[in-house]
Amino acid sequence: MVKAVIVVVAVPGAGKTTILKKLKEIMPSVSVINFGDVMLEEASKRFGVTDRDEMRKKLALMDYRNLQLHAAEAIATRGDGVVIIDTHAAISTPYGYYSGLPPEVVRALNIDLIVFLEFRPEDILARREMDQETIRKRGLDSIEAIEEHQSISKMFAIAAANEAKCYLKILKYYYPQQYPFQHAIECAKELANLIEFLLQQKGITA
Repeated sequence: MVKAVIVVVAVPGAGKTTILKKLKEIMPSVSVINFGDVMLEEASKRFGVTDRDEMRKKLALMDYRNLQLHAAEAIATRGDGVVIIDTHAAISTPYGYYSGLPPEVVRALNIDLIVFLEFRPEDILARREMDQETIRKRGLDSIEAIEEHQSISKMFAIAAANEAKCYLKILKYYYPQQYPFQHAIECAKELANLIEFLLQQKGITA
């Protein structure tokens, strides 16, 4: 039985994958599902798409919308207990930004909490510079572009929380790290605390 559905969103390069790995170390029982991976599975079956950038650039908007909904419906039947969905609130495409959490997807997921993770653009850029796969496929954005993407993503996350009628928590990490992975470790602890609080609100145990 699904006890709670938490969506965690941040812009690419924020370190979300590392944070959720740290969360699993604290709370091994949580299920972490990457929304983009599920979409790619669907896109591969339906359109022969081989990677996410190809999916964003080559699929018509209506096909992309349908993929999002199919992925949300597939996720709704997966896992039990506490389900963490790793995704993006705003997707940058060659044509502009597109919602990663449109209303039909939000309704299908039955979300209890959306957590928006916010970081210094300089830190995000530094993380992207270390990710050679990101550089090869997307190139490096400017500080200004990252700031814009993060701002737009927050607006989209607010709209999604309004549609879901769920909690929205914004976690900010603008201080310099004093040791490696400080942001990831502290964010994972905050997420674990939020999950515990949410389960208490629902009157169930982890």
